[in-house]
Formats: sequence, structure tokens, C-alpha cells
Amino acid sequence: MSKHPSLLQQFRSFCYQNNPSNLEVAIEYFAVFGGMGWTVDMDIPLDELIEEKVLKNYRYIHGDLTKITQSNKIHHALLTGLATGDRREHSAFKKAQVGRSQGEESIDFLVENDLLERDRPQAKPLNEKEEVSDKLLFTLPFMRFWFTFISPYFKSIKEGDFSEFKKALANREQGFSNFIYERLVMELVKQSFKDDPIIKIGSYWDQSHEIDILAKTKSGKIIAGAWKFSKSKAKKSELNKLKESCKAADLKADIYVIFSKSGFSNELKNEKGEGLKLFALKNLNSLIQDLAPSDLIDNQNKKY
Repeated sequence: MSKHPSLLQQFRSFCYQNNPSNLEVAIEYFAVFGGMGWTVDMDIPLDELIEEKVLKNYRYIHGDLTKITQSNKIHHALLTGLATGDRREHSAFKKAQVGRSQGEESIDFLVENDLLERDRPQAKPLNEKEEVSDKLLFTLPFMRFWFTFISPYFKSIKEGDFSEFKKALANREQGFSNFIYERLVMELVKQSFKDDPIIKIGSYWDQSHEIDILAKTKSGKIIAGAWKFSKSKAKKSELNKLKESCKAADLKADIYVIFSKSGFSNELKNEKGEGLKLFALKNLNSLIQDLAPSDLIDNQNKKY
């Protein structure tokens, strides 16, 4: 069990502390600074704020981090592999060029020291003999940002040269916050089934199939879902694809849910009913309603 507050608790604290006027902007800045308790001025462009708070304080933040990681190169390589890859444990071993035994020992250390938490698929794979790798979650959004964009370029950043970092950020910035959306969408789905509460939620994956959301309610209903973050509306084909994925994984869903940042086609809207729930960007606002002083997490991190 993580010692850290949940991602939703961290997001509510971040929003209470920094009072964002725009949900999308809040998520974008939270993906970078989340979990640290820093005051963030969202009127300042993100790249400028990163330079001011992170790059110019690299030595201090790095020093604090290495107290946890013990400056272990394997830990750092695995954290970067997880931050820049598909989050699967075995994929991170390959990226970090680390053997399984060493890799598992390192992951155990990072979980024990609360930098990571395990994420397991929500159902057994179709082929029960198939070995399915766990995925790992960073407990703090900032740590995911650090090991994606800062740690891999530490040599030049330490010397005050931010060009490698800026190039990496420009290449990956657009989709970087999607992971935060994914976790918040799961919280939204949980919140939306109050009459028949969700008792389990996560994702499904095996070696051949992936389903973004797979949940089970108290009454035993199975919910399968998909998310779409592109600028185009979600169409009926998204629902068809989701149904096909469930069939291929031998999963029987009672209810389908689809989240789309850019809305839905009329054809898909017409399918909405007991068996299909549609969630748009504006629905995420319900996660940060009624913010109060009690939402503010007392964070002991140094303030930058």
C-alpha cells in the first residue's frame, strides 16, 4: 500500500493550492509539478516555469533524490525506462539493459521506498499459462517528469546547458499529460457508479490484447472502457473496436464507457444508454468540485 496520497488527492491539493482557471492547463502543469507541494503560477509558460523551478535547482533536487535512490545507476536506469516506455516491468529491464534478477531486486527496492507502486492487470489472460508482466506507476507525477526529461540529460543540465532537455520536451510534451488523464478518467468512472459501486478498476493487458479500463461493480457487472485524447471526435468505430478487444480477450462486458477529450460524433451519441456511458473533458471538473482547506496536503518537500 502506497504511503503517498492517491493521484486524485494530489490533484485536488494541487488545484486548491494553485487555483487554476482551466482544467486542461491544470492537468498539464500537474503532470510536471504534481505531488511536490510547490506553488505554481500557471500564467507563466510551462517551459519557463520548468527552467526556473527545476533546471536551475537541478543540483539541489538531484541531491534530495539520491538520498532515496542511493545514487544507484540501476535504479535510475529502470526509472527512466519506466518513465519513457510502456510501464511494463520486463520492457524496463530491456531498456535499462538489466538482467531479470537485478531488475526485480531494484524494482522491489523502488516499491519499498515508495517511488513506484505495482499495477496489475484486472483479469487473468486468455491463456492462463502466459506470463504477463506487471506495470509500474510513479507515486508522484513529478518523479515521472524527472526521469523522463531530466535524469537522461543530467550531464548537460548540470553544466547549465538545457538544449538537450528542451529538444526532448518539444518532442514529447504534447502527449505527456495523457497518463494523468488516464488515471483521472478512472477516478471519474468510479465516481459515476454510485448506485452500484465499483470495487475493482484498472486496465487489462496480456501479450496480445489491451483494454484501457476494466472494472467490476459490487453487483458483479463488468465495465470495459476506452479513452481517446486526440483532437478528433470519438466515433462509433471506437465502440466497435472496444467490443472487439473484449471479445478477443474473452471478456464479457455489461457496460461500455468511452472518454473523449474532443467530444463524440452524433452516431456514437445515439448509442448512449444503459449499456454505454460517454464522458467528455468537462466531466472531469466534477473531480475538483467543492475544494476545501482539508484538501491541501501538508507537504514537507523543499519549496522551489
